[in-house]
Amino acid sequence: MHELSITQSILEIARRHAEEAKATRVKKLQLVLGEFSSFVDDSVQFYWDLIAKGTVCEGAALEFRRVPARLLCLDCRREYTLSGELAPCPECGSSKVRVTGGDEFRLESIDIETSESEDQT
Repeated sequence: MHELSITQSILEIARRHAEEAKATRVKKLQLVLGEFSSFVDDSVQFYWDLIAKGTVCEGAALEFRRVPARLLCLDCRREYTLSGELAPCPECGSSKVRVTGGDEFRLESIDIETSESEDQT
């Protein structure tokens, strides 16, 4: 259910930027989700399709890009990327690690169409 509130936030950001750019429609949004993010692509897409109706964002495609989790070993200070399940440090074997990336969820870019771009097409 937390996908609904984050999807509403994305819609508001996209609508605000579209309005500032005098867009006639939003064509595509690129979203970045970390491997450890608890957000589900299909749920975000489902809510997007519901709440974007009747707005400048209706019909906009959502592109999801998953990024791997990154960890920092607190013993040897090596930073590494996970490939699969949580694993100890590949350098020293320590399990004392901190997540430094891969838990994010952010809007990376918005592709819009303006009346000027329609004239050029």
